[in-house]
Amino acid sequence: MADPETPAANQGPATISSSSSERAPIIYFDGASCFGHHNGAIQIELAANLLMPVGAAVRVDVVQTAHLRCSVAAALALREALDKALAMYRQGQQQLAEVIPTVKN
Repeated sequence: MADPETPAANQGPATISSSSSERAPIIYFDGASCFGHHNGAIQIELAANLLMPVGAAVRVDVVQTAHLRCSVAAALALREALDKALAMYRQGQQQLAEVIPTVKN
């Protein structure tokens, strides 16, 4: 039996159907409201903030935007993708800081 903590060996590039990309939902979230696991499936609830006007004030409602369910291997792959995307973001921020000089008066 394969170890669920170890991603499968690289099996080459996957081919993603072109007909699926425009039908896939875009999921926006401000955070993960809760998480857990059940019967070997990772469970993560994604949530977003809604600004609701109440008279002259604003109330913040938190709503679930997605119920993420995946295998351990898929969760590891998602974490790796997030880590790499964050590294790309940090690199871009560093390059931006080098290009824009600080102005001192």
